[in-house]
Amino acid sequence: MPDNVYDAIVIGSGISGGWAAKELTESGLKVLMLERGRNFEHLKDYKSADKNPWDFAHRGRATQAQLQQHPIIARTWGKVEPIMDYWANDVDCPYTEVKPFKWWRSYQLGGRSILWGRQSYRWSDFDFNANAKDGWAIDWPIRYKDIQPWYDHVEKFIGVNGSLEGLQQLPDGHFLPPMELNCVEKDVSARIKEKYNGNRHLIIGRSANLTAPIEGRTQCQFRNRCWEGCPFGAYFSTQSSTLPAAKKTGNLTVRPWSIVTRILYDKDKKKAKGVEILDAENNQTYTYLSKIVFVNASALNSAWVLMNSATDIWPDGLGSSSGELGHNIMDHHYNVGASGLVEGYEDKYYYGRRPNGFYIVRFANLFGDKRDFLRGFGYQGGASREGWSRSVAELSIGAQFKEELTEPGAWTIGMTGFGELLPYHENKITLDKNKKDKWGLPVLAMDAELKDNEKKMRKAIVEEAKAMFESAGIKDVKTWDGGHEIGDGIHEMGTARMGKDPKTSVLNMHNQVWDAKNVFVTDGACMTSSACQNPSLTYMALTARAANYAVSELKKGNI
Repeated sequence: MPDNVYDAIVIGSGISGGWAAKELTESGLKVLMLERGRNFEHLKDYKSADKNPWDFAHRGRATQAQLQQHPIIARTWGKVEPIMDYWANDVDCPYTEVKPFKWWRSYQLGGRSILWGRQSYRWSDFDFNANAKDGWAIDWPIRYKDIQPWYDHVEKFIGVNGSLEGLQQLPDGHFLPPMELNCVEKDVSARIKEKYNGNRHLIIGRSANLTAPIEGRTQCQFRNRCWEGCPFGAYFSTQSSTLPAAKKTGNLTVRPWSIVTRILYDKDKKKAKGVEILDAENNQTYTYLSKIVFVNASALNSAWVLMNSATDIWPDGLGSSSGELGHNIMDHHYNVGASGLVEGYEDKYYYGRRPNGFYIVRFANLFGDKRDFLRGFGYQGGASREGWSRSVAELSIGAQFKEELTEPGAWTIGMTGFGELLPYHENKITLDKNKKDKWGLPVLAMDAELKDNEKKMRKAIVEEAKAMFESAGIKDVKTWDGGHEIGDGIHEMGTARMGKDPKTSVLNMHNQVWDAKNVFVTDGACMTSSACQNPSLTYMALTARAANYAVSELKKGNI
């Protein structure tokens, strides 16, 4: 086989790209994984993971030079010294904000799988049925039964800790032992359950942190420094999990510094024949050929690749025949919630720095609950004791000051709502051909915003958070709504949605591009609605499902 010919090409190395590489290589295919950024090795490149706080030159604060290179991240809470070079350089890789848009990007091997929050929730048929039930946008082409075995497959491999709850709106999975709610969270959970007659559920989060060893990966050490890279391999990332599995087959080739500029389309055979890349280091163009292409560059960049492909046939790009490519951008809106003080637990503490929190399961617009908006929301939060850096009344110098800080402070509790954003056709991205990146390539223009449905939901998120906390005896409850720019939830979705009809969708029920049956898109771009749960587990399950189908179709000679 020539050096530039493979059975399959995977564009992107993040959460879904890693899964595509694993599944395809384990099926015997020779796979080329293309990553637009640098190589990033497990253990070797976690340069700060074993440092103490005082080892950092600026005690964890980003420098002015770092902020200048990352003006988008500078507008977020992600601007911390240890990981600033994990984020994409916003100066080299700009984009146009028609409306305010925060795009968190990580251009390195593993992508955002190093940085993700690890919350891992299944969707239910309330979610897959939602568009059809509400008469909104288009119906999903699949239901829970179609993806359920793939949720099983993914959870068993990555390791998800969680509790079995038997909730219809949040299906249980194959869980490792759950992390524990602390004493305050347990009591608040019980009081909320009693107050709301068992219809509200505060549970421990379901996270992809190991609470028991799996496949040579040891369990979580409760350091809560996950996004620096885990030396123990104790949470799921491409580096710790799918990449070693793919490499073990001997069928994987990884090429970093490879910006895919377009998918090569054979108009006679009506399918892709490979990809063209620009080497980000030497600016040379190279071509790679394959029988299958998996597009996993993240929701917005995957759309960018499609928009730049087959433009001689479709001016707006491969997959644009429906008029939906680049449209229906979704995210989860947050930055809204409540917090308060907890009395009566001064003699209690907790173990370690748990890299997980509690989760309050969706209850709005379910089981007879009716609202003046569509869909629902969940909450993520936690209770803890204030530490040495708290503001104390005795703030001064001397022995009294030191003694005050040797004792933990008051218990506090807080939570943030995560709400579903509807798929609006007018929320879109387009190519801004008047603005170029470092390599002379056109950039994306972001034109998306929250609308009335989400604004009504945010009011309910605040009101319900305050009511639940007060019903549980929390004191001095304060609420906030910091507003939300799309993208800030880091759950961008929907630019190449799945559907039943090529006239209204970009992909079919197997994540195939209608216009090129050997091209599969299985990252956030494929989502038809957004639910309110963290979506990464669903991306992984859809990717495994699509890879299985692709291999089967390839063996049958259908693609």
